[in-house]
Amino acid sequence: MPFKTLLTVTGPNQGDADLKLAAGLCEEINAHLSVLVLVIAAPPSGGAYAEVVSPVWLAEREAETEMLQKRNSAVSKMLSASPVSTDLSDDYPDYAWADEVIGRRARYADITVLGPDLLASQTLKEKVIEGTLFSSGKPILFVPKGASATLKPKRVLVAWDASLEASRALRESLDILSGADEVRIVMVDPIEDERHHGAEPGADVATYLSRHGVKVTVDRLPSSNHSIADVLRQHAVDTGAELMVMGAYGHSRLRERIFGGVTRSMIEDPGLPIIMAR
Repeated sequence: MPFKTLLTVTGPNQGDADLKLAAGLCEEINAHLSVLVLVIAAPPSGGAYAEVVSPVWLAEREAETEMLQKRNSAVSKMLSASPVSTDLSDDYPDYAWADEVIGRRARYADITVLGPDLLASQTLKEKVIEGTLFSSGKPILFVPKGASATLKPKRVLVAWDASLEASRALRESLDILSGADEVRIVMVDPIEDERHHGAEPGADVATYLSRHGVKVTVDRLPSSNHSIADVLRQHAVDTGAELMVMGAYGHSRLRERIFGGVTRSMIEDPGLPIIMAR
């Protein structure tokens, strides 16, 4: 399915670089840009009673509301000069509900774009990732600093582990994959049995993609005592990939957070633009 609506989220201390990046992607594929301006409300100090009696907390909330209005006006002005169609919304949620607010908004877009400015904003970044992946059912595009973003890449790397999440990412990216000159299905230490990659790892997914007109190459790689994330990043460099497609959070968020994992490693250090889906 082609992407027709892209969502990006911006906060009060961010510039317009991410907005311009998202607008450029929309112009490239003739899509609509949806922007959510978000300020996460500061929690009261001293418990719920402080919400009533603390003038400091009340003043802080008033300042945050003013920041939201100011950022909303600045974004509106920037979007009015954009050549793509746009819409703008804003919200001021408490920290605990921010991911739900973002997730509900992301349900009305085909993909959410996280550019370098948002990736550098730790709290907002985490809320956008959690909200999109766990509350919207839609994919997310990470564009790290220094990367050239495109939704019409010539060379794409698909990180394949035969999981439900990887299958979802593949399905969400079919329009991109079918337009690429080269798509490499990459498996690290694939297991040859029916519960994992099948008798011939990569054969089933390659056949599936070829029926959609995708030009597929299958790469089976050993980890050789390296992490899966490091193997994927290095292979992306070696093959000149412009985009990676992968599933996200095959394990629970708690397990990923405590022990790490491929998803967490790729989020912290993408290396190149990555589309993730869950």
